[in-house]
Amino acid sequence: MNDQVRQAAPRVGVVGLGAMGLGMARSLRSAGFDVAVHDLRPEVAAAFAEDGGTAHASAAELAAAVDVLVGVVVNAAQVESVLFGPGGAADALRPGSVYVMCSTADPNWSAQLEKRLAERGVLYLDAPISGGAARAASGELTMMTSGSATAYALADPVLEAMSATVYRLGDEAGIGSKVKIVNQLLAGVHIAAAAEAMALGIKAGVPAESLYEVITHSAGNSWMFENRMAHVLAGDYTPLSAVDIFVKDLGLVLDAARPEKFPLPLAATAHQMFLQASASGLGGEDDSAVIKTFPGIELPGQKHAELPEQKDEA
Repeated sequence: MNDQVRQAAPRVGVVGLGAMGLGMARSLRSAGFDVAVHDLRPEVAAAFAEDGGTAHASAAELAAAVDVLVGVVVNAAQVESVLFGPGGAADALRPGSVYVMCSTADPNWSAQLEKRLAERGVLYLDAPISGGAARAASGELTMMTSGSATAYALADPVLEAMSATVYRLGDEAGIGSKVKIVNQLLAGVHIAAAAEAMALGIKAGVPAESLYEVITHSAGNSWMFENRMAHVLAGDYTPLSAVDIFVKDLGLVLDAARPEKFPLPLAATAHQMFLQASASGLGGEDDSAVIKTFPGIELPGQKHAELPEQKDEA
């Protein structure tokens, strides 16, 4: 970032330094922003700031120091806490600043949040993300955004630094979240189908490595099969996106369809599969662990690791 751009750049903060938020903060720093951060784990924020940037003790303290606040927490309840809970950011954000909401959440709730923040003079972008932790760290996310032109005018440099593609889907909040809901329908169904296919192959006596090699070079392949079944082959269920994320997200999918009386048979089945996995004690494991619910199969050796406090989004 050259000196002229640096002078024009908004001050940016990131709240929520899980796998996605930490990568996004790092990509912003790599792009030349002086990034301020806050996380419920002070040691994580402090560790980030050791290489540049500033750690703040509360969301309110962070909000008071920035023009664009990027929220990268798991769900709407956590956004509510960040903004309106004790030490929350909403009253500390200056009029004309922007809150960028990157969580997967109910589109109607997101639309209402835009109005609630507007009452305080704060701008809002509905901006769910997709791409995983690696793309977050390299600034190559996909962002599904909607909001006012005024909000985009301030936040655009920040969005561009975090992403490979920023889709501008409309001038009102909620549209970005609707598109993310559709994405999560596909992601959840694809993971469930990939697990079912791999489980069937293993049950039939096909070596898991051979099945993976063939499918990833055949018409039946999907990005989710290739990515998630690699976790199964490694026996590593360290959560990048956890089973419980898809309990939540597919629940949001079904909630969105219910008022329209719109049938979603595949999404409903996949949701039940993730619910079964969670009820079996696998909720904190990688979403590929849904394969463990299939009976009578021997999976490749499993490696267990510490579970991060915040999970990745698909």
